[in-house]
Amino acid sequence: MTAAAQAIGGVSLLIWIVMLTARGGFWRARERDDQPGPGSPPRNEPAPPLSGADAWPAVTAVIPARNEAASIAQAVESLLRQDYPGPLRVVVVDDHSTDGTAAMAQAAAAGAGAAGRLQVLAGAPLPSGWTGKLWAVRQGIAAACADNGGGPDQDGAPDFLLLTDADIAHAPDNLRHLVARAMAGSRVLVSLMARLRCDAWFERALIPAFVYFFQMLYPFAWVNRRDRRIAAAAGGCMLVRRAALEAAGGIDAIRGEIIDDCALAARLKSQGAIWLGLTRRAVSVRPYDHLGEIRRMVARTAYAQLDYSPLLLAGTIASLLLTFVAPPLLALFASGGAQGLGALAWLLMALSYQPMLRFYGRSPLWGPVLPAVALLYTAFTFDSAWQHWRGRGGMWKGRAQAPR
Repeated sequence: MTAAAQAIGGVSLLIWIVMLTARGGFWRARERDDQPGPGSPPRNEPAPPLSGADAWPAVTAVIPARNEAASIAQAVESLLRQDYPGPLRVVVVDDHSTDGTAAMAQAAAAGAGAAGRLQVLAGAPLPSGWTGKLWAVRQGIAAACADNGGGPDQDGAPDFLLLTDADIAHAPDNLRHLVARAMAGSRVLVSLMARLRCDAWFERALIPAFVYFFQMLYPFAWVNRRDRRIAAAAGGCMLVRRAALEAAGGIDAIRGEIIDDCALAARLKSQGAIWLGLTRRAVSVRPYDHLGEIRRMVARTAYAQLDYSPLLLAGTIASLLLTFVAPPLLALFASGGAQGLGALAWLLMALSYQPMLRFYGRSPLWGPVLPAVALLYTAFTFDSAWQHWRGRGGMWKGRAQAPR
């Protein structure tokens, strides 16, 4: 038993050493949308060729919305109040809402004195083979490209599309910084991981870990390198070059994807450079006050990430237990060398969590609690598979969207 415990402790420690030294520095959380000052280009990048208002490309923001009355007004108003110097329009696709989402969006535009720059589109019936969100996005893009209010292209289509969500509030300078980064680096996609709400107790306990695990899965430093195949994006805020999207097959090419943001990023990275980073300029206002709400958020996509494979599910659960749960168990209940190995792995784990805790303004004492949080996320991952087996995979806004 002692030899087995020592072997488990040694493997766990080795995993953490490798992750901290050879996983793109994901735990440092250094890829951020921090810039020297308003309107400045990103650090260490040349200034974009934008000398006046006429030089800024036309942008249309597309918001798919299904029963989002609680947040749509804040999202729309934040976009219409951008200090962006170029042409900007907003298209909201009302995906058969029953709570007055469309009316709330229109009222927000009127309150911002920009009703003429908002188009609210009633969504068409959902066709077979599409997820609801992507079908709404496709309709919004089609409307944006039909007429963008006098953009520079002869076909009236905007140069960039800002694909965002109905629960994302944008700082007034967010779009300007997004476009500057895209232009400076000739990027086809610039995506920001919106800062998720972290007010309620369960949010404070689980949300920083959600972003930490996402970065572990998709190290942002690797995503942002052209010589790495790994690609990812955060669906709440994605600035996309329209021409690159069309060359990649458009939204139709990913019509059935549950993890649509990362699927889109993979398509676009074949067209050019992409960039993904943390930000405080885009903030999610969606509350996750209860454990069940966070469970549903994770369960919607976790099994899709594993390609709906029971074998990958079993391997993932085993690796999560070995990586996150075994170290504290050994440190607390083993003895001798196994206890020391477990304690050291637990220490490295807690230290790796500190940059993300600082980003979210949480106490460093949450670091040693990461194994318990990881155990909950392991349960959420199994629940994701369970929901799929029940025919309720990819459940969102009352629709099960995962392939059967």
